[in-house]
Amino acid sequence: MAKELEKMYNPQEVEDKIYQKWLDDGSFNAEVDPEKEPFCIVIPPPNVTGQLHMGHAMDETLQDILIRWKRMQGYSALWMPGTDHAGIATQIKVEEELRNKEGLSRHDLGREKFLERVWAWKNKYGSTILNQMHKLGASCDWRRERFTMDEGCSRAVKEVFVNLYEKGLIYQGNRIINWCPDCTTALSDAEVEYEEKGGHFWHIRYPVKDSDEYVVIATTRPETMLGDTAVAVHPEDERYAHLVGKTLILPLVDREIPVIADEYVDKEFGTGCVKITPSHDPNDFEVGKRHNLPEILVLDDKARVNENGGVYQGLDRYDARKKIVADLEAGGYILKTEAHNHNVGSCYRCGTTVEPVTSKQWFVKMKPLAEKAIEVVKNGEISFVPDRFSKIYLNWMENVHDWCISRQLWWGHQIPAYHCADCGKTVVSKEDVTVCPECGSHKVAQDPDVLDTWFSSALWPFSTLGWPDKTPELEYFYPTNVLVTAYDIIFFWVARMIFSGLEQMGEIPFEKVFLHGIVRDAQGLKMSKSLGNGVDPLEVINQYGADALRFSLVTGVSPGNDTRFVMERVESNRNFINKLWNAARYVLMRIGDETPVFPEHLELEDKWVLTRLNRLTAEVTENLEKFELGVAAAKLYDFVWDIFCDWYIEMTKSRILGDDPAAASAAKGVLHAVLADILKLLHPFIPFVTEEIWQSLPAVSGNLITSSWPVCNEALCFDDEAEQMDRLTAAIRAIRNRRAEMNVPPSKKAQLLIVTDSKAPYENGRLFIERLASASSLVFASEPPEDVTGLVQIVTGADRIFIAASELVDQAKEKERITRELAKAEAELAKLNQKLANPGFINKAPEKVVANERSRAASLTETVAGLKDALSAL
Repeated sequence: MAKELEKMYNPQEVEDKIYQKWLDDGSFNAEVDPEKEPFCIVIPPPNVTGQLHMGHAMDETLQDILIRWKRMQGYSALWMPGTDHAGIATQIKVEEELRNKEGLSRHDLGREKFLERVWAWKNKYGSTILNQMHKLGASCDWRRERFTMDEGCSRAVKEVFVNLYEKGLIYQGNRIINWCPDCTTALSDAEVEYEEKGGHFWHIRYPVKDSDEYVVIATTRPETMLGDTAVAVHPEDERYAHLVGKTLILPLVDREIPVIADEYVDKEFGTGCVKITPSHDPNDFEVGKRHNLPEILVLDDKARVNENGGVYQGLDRYDARKKIVADLEAGGYILKTEAHNHNVGSCYRCGTTVEPVTSKQWFVKMKPLAEKAIEVVKNGEISFVPDRFSKIYLNWMENVHDWCISRQLWWGHQIPAYHCADCGKTVVSKEDVTVCPECGSHKVAQDPDVLDTWFSSALWPFSTLGWPDKTPELEYFYPTNVLVTAYDIIFFWVARMIFSGLEQMGEIPFEKVFLHGIVRDAQGLKMSKSLGNGVDPLEVINQYGADALRFSLVTGVSPGNDTRFVMERVESNRNFINKLWNAARYVLMRIGDETPVFPEHLELEDKWVLTRLNRLTAEVTENLEKFELGVAAAKLYDFVWDIFCDWYIEMTKSRILGDDPAAASAAKGVLHAVLADILKLLHPFIPFVTEEIWQSLPAVSGNLITSSWPVCNEALCFDDEAEQMDRLTAAIRAIRNRRAEMNVPPSKKAQLLIVTDSKAPYENGRLFIERLASASSLVFASEPPEDVTGLVQIVTGADRIFIAASELVDQAKEKERITRELAKAEAELAKLNQKLANPGFINKAPEKVVANERSRAASLTETVAGLKDALSAL
């Protein structure tokens, strides 16, 4: 027996109730089940500081669609949830709170007490974003929630660090790194964002010692000259051959520096002389190593000039720049100044311009790890969707530098290295070290630095499944199947997971990387706090419901491309959900107390809707396999709105409301079957409303979320009958459109003269034409009448339909309308013919595309001819 639905769908009343039902029923739980094939997605762990934003909503919606679909296909589908400790972001958040509420810094508290505060903050706010994901409908297995600093993940981090250290793949060294003066920590290359900014090239004279000669160097950062230890020229540059090995006097500092020859210098660029500052430029650092040059660091942690800067000590880097330029000008050292645009690196977290500086840090040796990670993408073991991102990934991996993994923070995984104050021995160990194994001293302290947040995130696909223990979950669900994430963290996260999985597990971490774009505002701008153009997904959910938001985030979206968030689309999809609700309500109301039974005998319209449904099922399944989620959503929308609601429901009304109980029962049986499959196909996209309707359907059991995914049933595909019905519906639509254009009321009936070489579709659908196209009667002919004066002509495919204009319209207005339509058709045909006359298009375009365009041209030619005939008739 059908359960009556409320008159209006109210997502605010339904969604929380349905979500709780799923939780209570264990619908999200995935178990190790040898009888089932596993399917696993690990969530990109959101920061514990995070609030759900539109980017998260997009990311989680795409993952949830895939996991719900695979669950319905019978897989043991695990969506692994969790959060990231987010080192810099979380520490900054707690420091701000400490400063604003208590006027204290972390140093006032000390490391131990400060970390207690951070843990307290994490325990209070850290699950906020996961709870917000409930509102979106995320079907994660919440029993398995992980945190990058929980006990298991922390053990995995130590295990990996020690493994890599023992293999010589982690080392501590004094190298050029990116330093953020605001966050006061080292950053990896991937954490630096580059942007072209305006600046200057200062051309500065460096005098040759004991000579009137000088060389000219150009720099955008004159403050770094305080740390110059050489000037380099190309070995084959004859202009400076006589100066190689000579000494220059560094202006303002009066320190002697050598002229060296190195192939790094481009002799065609500028003057061919390059100042070498090993402590403040990555290229200069490498040159310095080759020539054994001293390294002079001239900036401190806050980017102020340090004790090596002489009279400039204590000045901020930009103030120092102004003072140094002024002093160089006063001393006659500046030859000229040019405006110059150049790439400037800034901290991805706070936006501060980073400084390249030499610093003692911990690094991962990337080349050996990158080799395997390159190979698995090249040989197709891991594929990117869309494929163009594999080239970006490979380019980065082939040119990757060693990864700086140490951070000068307190919140995070403290590096498991222990330094002896007496003998200087460093011990790397999974266990705490209190006594030096070299000299027996108790003056042993753990390295104060913590690991880059991405170090622990890189282990996420296997650490969350229990590694380093050999758990049943690890054996069953690893490698995972697909990683869904935004394209902007390929380097931060995707690449590091790939080489970490290969190194630690000996297997790839996932088979597919499904990349989506960024959600932008309606004008195409990136959403940000500074622009104030962000849209809170929770507010959208409160107003329109989670389903409307989910469907809006996926429709019109293609893999790897950015999307614009338009509120009108949410409203449109809310209307679609209401349309589905009303259609279901109508079907359930008509079924009433009956138990619907699928009929043995099917009418033409039944065969049509079942054929279109089964073909749709095959197409949507294929789209999902190819990660074309937006295409699948659009097809479902069109089928539900157009074929099911606007056509099929209307077509069945005469049977349902007629005098034949058997015919009515058959119509109800097909309506019920089609509605049930529609709910299944739509469920991954709009889970709440579909589950609520499902719970009201008769002759179904259990939850929709765990029901079986439909498959195309060829026995219920009637292509010939479906083609007939398509022809019929096209004719009815054309007649209704023409009548609407002419403002003819539905009550005004008119005879139709149908010129066709195939009467069957119209004869079989006579009742529908009479009822839906306001036809008083049908007359058939194989040729159009010789005299078409006073007849309105409608062209539908190869057929023409004539209606006496006197029965319908004002003829002068009809002539004006046809003239307008003819001009449009002729313009479109001319454009298409020009395209088909282009050899470049014919030779390069796929055959299918060319054939399709030729078919369109032929159809348009018929349309133009028909319109001309209609015009001449008037």
